[in-house]
Amino acid sequence: MINILWADDEIDLLNPHILYLEEKGYNLTPAISGSDALDFLKNKTYDLIFLDENMPGLSGLETLSIINEKFPDIPVVMITKSEEESIMEDAIGSKISDYLIKPVNPNQILLAIKKNIDSNRLVEEKTTMKYQQDFQNISSQISSIKSINEWYDIFKKLVYWELELNSSNVSSVEQILEMQKADANSQFFKFVKNNYQEWVRGNNSPLMSHNIISKKVSPLMSFDKPTYMILIDNLRYDQWKTIKPNLLHDFNIIEDNLYTSILPTSTQYSRNSIFAGLLPSEIQKMFPNMWKNDEEEGGKNLFENTLLKENLKRIGKSNFKYSYNKITNIAAGKKIVSQVSNLYNNALNVIVYNFVDMLSHARTDMKMIKELADDDSAYRSLTASWFIHSPLYELLNKISQKDANVIITTDHGTINVKKPVKIIGDRDVNTNLRYKQGKNLNYNKNDVFEITNPSDYYLPSQNISSKYIFAKEDMYFVYQNNFNKYANLYKNTYQHGGVSLEEMLIPIITLKTK
Repeated sequence: MINILWADDEIDLLNPHILYLEEKGYNLTPAISGSDALDFLKNKTYDLIFLDENMPGLSGLETLSIINEKFPDIPVVMITKSEEESIMEDAIGSKISDYLIKPVNPNQILLAIKKNIDSNRLVEEKTTMKYQQDFQNISSQISSIKSINEWYDIFKKLVYWELELNSSNVSSVEQILEMQKADANSQFFKFVKNNYQEWVRGNNSPLMSHNIISKKVSPLMSFDKPTYMILIDNLRYDQWKTIKPNLLHDFNIIEDNLYTSILPTSTQYSRNSIFAGLLPSEIQKMFPNMWKNDEEEGGKNLFENTLLKENLKRIGKSNFKYSYNKITNIAAGKKIVSQVSNLYNNALNVIVYNFVDMLSHARTDMKMIKELADDDSAYRSLTASWFIHSPLYELLNKISQKDANVIITTDHGTINVKKPVKIIGDRDVNTNLRYKQGKNLNYNKNDVFEITNPSDYYLPSQNISSKYIFAKEDMYFVYQNNFNKYANLYKNTYQHGGVSLEEMLIPIITLKTK
């Protein structure tokens, strides 16, 4: 039973309304003054309060102030005869849930109740029904996809429903959606195995890592207006959707799309490829001093600026002034915010922001972070919270104050891994949980995308017998020694390097300042 308190000095005149609502199943308590209402609140719990603004004695606004202080969780609907703007502003500024102007009819009152009490239930029921209606269409499409653009559409739809169900607190069908996502990842893995070699050869290729600068960034570069390329390392499409609303006030979204990361979906390969405009083995061949293989010591992304410079030269943009900045901590983020005016005269400003990647790794290493981001929903929430309090958000706000183009993108996504699979390899095999490179690898071929001749896929080789294997779906590689220990350590952590929708289909967003 929903309990409603209605305070009005003319409450007797509202008996027809009260009877109407009681017939609808609501329990109404009438009060003839603000003081009377406060007495009732001391002795009973109410779900909603209707409060007349103009009552003798304790006024509606004065009563509201006390209710907000002592009972802040109860929604209050203010009712008034006056349409004066100042009274409305006072009421709204006092954190009311709704506002009605007399005379009110029973249907207005009923609508206010449903909006403030039943809305969550109604939204949940409607959202559940809509997803159930769309479920069969999505399943049918997954089984018959023939192009990467169709995969983009399906992945966007799955992310849409994930966010809708999450925001509506719908738990009843979340498991069904998880199963549908798992089926989609299974089919996507087969699709990638069948098509990846043709893509890197340039046949029917989607937009991929090595084409981002030439196809998306270069066309926007001009001497008249700066273009900002902001690469947020390790940003998934669902995470982009959670931070997007914070930008709509300052930017127009020109394009909200996906592109396909190269394999391995790890920073060493994908981000070097983005800035070089080349595939990994081409980078190794053209710039041998700037490429380090997995087994070599030292940083693997130390030459991004130089690779970018050479890329701009090859595509005929060497006469354009540009800057490159990598942000790995808050101090560096604040520094670039303070120096943003120095960027206005550049044709291109590239900013690599490492926060999400650091969060992903911290989630593996730190128990507290792991508990804070226990699943995809919490991971999104943590990312959104970071963003609105970050120097990056402040930087974008400053960028928006002048005419500019902005591209927001990433180098790869990440997936929550749940299924450990055994692998055997020698000491030279790399440590990544989602892909392995080396010789003498032993594994179940059904669990991997196997590349036995790396040069056919534009991948560097450590030696003549090297091969690559990529984990599928939400699997992760664990060595046979101490299998249970490491399987438990890394289970339900976010990893990248392998083949999944979440890792490979990643956001590329074009914005213009308003």
